[in-house]
Amino acid sequence: MPRLTISAAEEQLAFEVTVKEIEEWWQTPRQSHIKRPYSAQRVASLRPSLPTKYASSEQALKLWKQLNEHLKNGTHEMTFGTTEPTVVSQMAKHLQTVYVSGALCGFSEVAEPGMDHADYPWDTVPKVVDKIFRSQQWHDQKQHHFRMLHPVEQRDGLEHWDYMAPIIADGDMGFGGSTSTIKMTKLFVDSGVAMFHLDDLASGKKRFTIGQGRTVVPFSEYIDRLTAARLQIDIMGAETMLLCRCDVDHSEFITDIIDPRDHEYVQGATVPIASLIDTMREAAEAGDGLPLLQVRAKWIKDSGLSTFDEAVKAVATEQEYTAYIEKLGKGTVSLKARRAIAAELVSKPVFFDWDLARSRDGQYFYKSNVKAIVERAIAAAPLGDVTWARMDLPKWDDLVSFHTQVREVYPDRLFAFGYTGDYDFPKAGFSTEAIKTFGEDLAKMGVVWQVQPIWCLQGLNMLTEQFSKLWRERGLEGYLETVQKPALATVPMTDGFEKASYCGSYLADAFFDTLAARDFGEGSSGKTISAKRQR
Repeated sequence: MPRLTISAAEEQLAFEVTVKEIEEWWQTPRQSHIKRPYSAQRVASLRPSLPTKYASSEQALKLWKQLNEHLKNGTHEMTFGTTEPTVVSQMAKHLQTVYVSGALCGFSEVAEPGMDHADYPWDTVPKVVDKIFRSQQWHDQKQHHFRMLHPVEQRDGLEHWDYMAPIIADGDMGFGGSTSTIKMTKLFVDSGVAMFHLDDLASGKKRFTIGQGRTVVPFSEYIDRLTAARLQIDIMGAETMLLCRCDVDHSEFITDIIDPRDHEYVQGATVPIASLIDTMREAAEAGDGLPLLQVRAKWIKDSGLSTFDEAVKAVATEQEYTAYIEKLGKGTVSLKARRAIAAELVSKPVFFDWDLARSRDGQYFYKSNVKAIVERAIAAAPLGDVTWARMDLPKWDDLVSFHTQVREVYPDRLFAFGYTGDYDFPKAGFSTEAIKTFGEDLAKMGVVWQVQPIWCLQGLNMLTEQFSKLWRERGLEGYLETVQKPALATVPMTDGFEKASYCGSYLADAFFDTLAARDFGEGSSGKTISAKRQR
């Protein structure tokens, strides 16, 4: 390969120009709220020499404007998850955004489908985003061409949908270490995504049906994930938005206790007892038929499982505990420091051993609460653009507490919220009226983007099952009466293969016409193609 002859001085000058451009970019209204733990010089040194523009930036700016408009007006966007481009084309008529769920991708877009364990290849969701984005571009292109077939005075009467709805995607936990997160981020930006989210769950630790809850990673690992994604977005010079999702709510385990910011919430045995691992192994070897979940539940009860602060409260007098809490203060206090304070102020010894409670996978028991979620959300906020506390088993007081506390620190923060498909709101105490206004009430707290992530699994499956039954029982007559006749009778006609303006037949004909040069000179003058050429 040829050796470059640019001088070191010219190289340095170009580098300094790039650094200045990055610093100025970071001061724009779109970027100024983000606080990087690295310099513009670092980013400039990591960039390739050939600058590239990304559609992701245009879509992100569009989304940023939409969400801030909602924040200003106290309104919100409602959307749902899908992996199907034909579904997306219909969403455009009513919704501003599209969501690509990792769970849906795991069911329908991989060689080995399965439950949402985020164990599919790291490039799965970005590839689905790319598929949907290309479909959006095609719909936008054929709609534009169809409109240009008509004189200006007729276009106001034509359909005109914004097919380029910004795509928000599920990045799960980044699929490994920092380099995996960086590679996935790059692919997301390449795919045209407007925003994607990263959470603080532990890779390979998702559980659903064995009586164990979520597992989160240490505070510091969560921040590192977000930093890795933000750094890659900056390296690419993209406007791509980053959604900081926190899954601490209802989490039962944490993978490590390396970060003292987590120590307040780690649980341990408060009485001398055989370890959970030994107890479970002995029960399995005994083979007496007692379900292991019952063995586990009994151990938790017998061990007096609690946090260190709860262990202190159990043995201290009211006066001693008050003094202990006051000395802890509001900052980060490690377990070692907590033990020292308790030894100084509490007359009785405090037994606490978090290692006895570790799971077979080495996880530590974790006690989630709103305070823990708030702390992570506030620490993560400077790296991202939107905050999502996954509180999908919602308690209204907890929702109000979380969003209020974060907004006290970041008054203009944008929030997201996700709905599940099986949560029983009436049983949880929500009245009919409260359910009707739930989204609006969240919007008043800045929750501007709200999503039902897996509608296609519940909604589309239900509709497909209903039509399958009708098709089997009534055949052609049922189809004509319930689908074809009403679809063809709607104004405008329901989108389908027979609707030329939707299926792209005009666009295909235009390619053939152009190749055949049958409209040579006619289009080059800048005039609209005559109506007689439409067919």
